[in-house]
Amino acid sequence: MDSILKPLYIAVSWVIVTIHDLLSPLFGADSGVSWSLAIIGLVIIIRIILIPLFVKQIKSQRALTALQPHMKEIQKKYKDDRQKQSEEMMKLYKEHKTNPLASCFPILAQAPIFFALFTVLNGIGKNPPVKHGVLTQQDVVSAAQAKFFNAPISQTFLGSDITTVKIVTVILIAFMSLTTFTTQRQLMMKGMPKMDSSNNMMLQQQKIMLYAFPLIFAISGVNFPIGVLIYWSTTNLWTWGQQFYVIKRNPTPGSPAYEELQRKRAHKNGEVTPETDVAPLDEETKGQRNQPKKKKKKK
Repeated sequence: MDSILKPLYIAVSWVIVTIHDLLSPLFGADSGVSWSLAIIGLVIIIRIILIPLFVKQIKSQRALTALQPHMKEIQKKYKDDRQKQSEEMMKLYKEHKTNPLASCFPILAQAPIFFALFTVLNGIGKNPPVKHGVLTQQDVVSAAQAKFFNAPISQTFLGSDITTVKIVTVILIAFMSLTTFTTQRQLMMKGMPKMDSSNNMMLQQQKIMLYAFPLIFAISGVNFPIGVLIYWSTTNLWTWGQQFYVIKRNPTPGSPAYEELQRKRAHKNGEVTPETDVAPLDEETKGQRNQPKKKKKKK
């Protein structure tokens, strides 16, 4: 396994060491600031590289949203034949050149990098430290001494008896869970078209992810070194900001954010939306009160 991931160990450690060396004259070679910013710099580089995958993810999500009526028809037509239903679904995806797994591409692409960073930092935290990638013995010793808010970046919640490590770890895990929850909720509340919640597969999946991912982070985070938690917290924050920008500037047609953007554009252009469209009053009737007409008496 190590031989397969060795190129990733080299790539991840090289990026971290290079950024660290650039920051060392400013903050010091053994400073936790230098090593923490090096990890954050790794996130920025990786997320910039993954922008094309993010664009593909957005396009796939919108294509799946547009296919919802067809998917419902297939589910209704072949409700008693699961195999035929799956075949027709795959045929539908192929015809419209979309993939339901595209939303997972950015996460799947980051998984090997995440594991490589975990291995590198976990090796630093061992006694004696273990080198991975291009890290020298001097780098390993320096990184092992580096601290993030007075907590060594190579330590884990379960593997350390230091109180500061446990406090910083809990705060980072809580931040990871919160950003994951708010990102998913932001997508559901503003970024998706209004759908029938009683029979909508995509909406049900979104609801599961809304609560499942924060729970996964909370449970598994106690095993991650603080440096890895810094990486994941930063990438979660990036995801939140990236999605916020897309929803605000280029929302999915039919979503609440799209309707809000259309109203803002109409207001900016001086147009009147149908909800606020009121017929103008004649000059003679302005300010006058309609008087009731008298009925003629019968003779």
